[in-house]
Amino acid sequence: METGEGPKYRRLLAGLKQAIDDGELVAGDKLPPVRDLAWKIGVTPGTVARAFTLLAETGRVQAEVGRGTFVTDPGARQVPAPARSPVAAPDARAAASAWRTRAPEAIQPLYVEMPAEDDVFFAPRLADLGQIALVREGLRRAAEAPVEQLLAYPTFASHAALREAVLAWVPDDLRAGVTTEQVVLTNGGQNANLLVLQALLFDAPPVLLTEDLTYTGVLRAAELLGARVLPIPMDEEGARPDALEAAAREHGAQVFFTMPEAQNPTARTTSTRRRVAIAEIADRLGIDVIQDDCYRLGPPTGPSYRALMPERGWYLSSLSKAISPALRVGFAVAPEAAVTRLRRVVDTNFYGLARPMADVAAHVLTHPDTPALVEAARVHMAGYVRAAVNALGRFDIGWDENIPFLWLRLPRGWREAAFVQALAGIGIRVRPGSDFVDRDARAVNAVRISVNGQMPLERFSGAMQRIAQLLDHPPERSMA
Repeated sequence: METGEGPKYRRLLAGLKQAIDDGELVAGDKLPPVRDLAWKIGVTPGTVARAFTLLAETGRVQAEVGRGTFVTDPGARQVPAPARSPVAAPDARAAASAWRTRAPEAIQPLYVEMPAEDDVFFAPRLADLGQIALVREGLRRAAEAPVEQLLAYPTFASHAALREAVLAWVPDDLRAGVTTEQVVLTNGGQNANLLVLQALLFDAPPVLLTEDLTYTGVLRAAELLGARVLPIPMDEEGARPDALEAAAREHGAQVFFTMPEAQNPTARTTSTRRRVAIAEIADRLGIDVIQDDCYRLGPPTGPSYRALMPERGWYLSSLSKAISPALRVGFAVAPEAAVTRLRRVVDTNFYGLARPMADVAAHVLTHPDTPALVEAARVHMAGYVRAAVNALGRFDIGWDENIPFLWLRLPRGWREAAFVQALAGIGIRVRPGSDFVDRDARAVNAVRISVNGQMPLERFSGAMQRIAQLLDHPPERSMA
């Protein structure tokens, strides 16, 4: 870490290169596991993962699934083409090569099981407020389906009941001019993102615009597809239209991914006038806009991009945050002209949503108790958000009662890696801000704290107070 300049992962990369080139690490030597090295040098696992990935791209190390990452023989080294260039969009094959060369342990899962005894705020957790009884009832009904249904492949027609239920579930402005034929079912919200990107990023070179802090899953999906990600700076109203138009024109972007109702991770909402401005630019430049609405718990605060630009606006969501993430049921509302293309992508990937899960989801969405249960979930989570704000309000936080997480910008004296590790040391788990930027971007000094509605409110409030106390007392080594 003492070698080189710039971000921590670049300094670590320079140090590893020098150690290999100077013979301190020789062919066959195994690099430490990502998490072990991160803890030892006081950085996040993401920092080490970035360094390992870039080191593999130089040919100095090779990742072997199930074994680890090893230093290669100098005489047999092959240097893959770089996955990204600061000037030009990458060749898709080079990006795919970079994905394959990543250390297995460097590819962190999107959802991680945490120790049961810890206070876990890594991802939102919804309490059972009665919705699980509906899920169980739906499972029983699905198990009693006719034998011919349980022995058949799913088809678009077999999901008609769920597509109708979804169309009744989405915001009012989405239903105008939309038919059930435009509702495409997916295995959760993340799967919806990947499938829609597959349907849209077919021109070379593929370029995706996102807010400069964005959902980790869409960054992973873009990397998997060999797409270049261009971050668009935000202000308090959302992504800046001038920056979006400039980036789109200069780099030929095809898609803009956004979360205007519950921006992950900043908890901002995009103003109506900003949505209108972005829609005008996207329509004029021929850019598709993907609206991910998975995190919104309350009523919409503005128009959907699907309503603002019907020919290029996409709407994605799931049942995970309002009902249960265990169902893995999501959906996309596609522009009419693009439905066939998206359905072909779905058919190629997995034929269609499993019939039993589709039947369970349809039962839950159409049950007369569901609207009241969803509102109860919103009120429940809002109470936890208020408790967090009561404890952390004197710090720089982004929050909204109807969004199940808070964005905490760290005060002077703290660095992200040290803070995350210090919290882990007292049994508190949060998501580092570096998870929400592209791997070549500069890390942010912040963390996301998600609402864990499954723990008693008193325990949650106590954990927030412990976070506040830690923020007030940074250790000396983090102040360097």
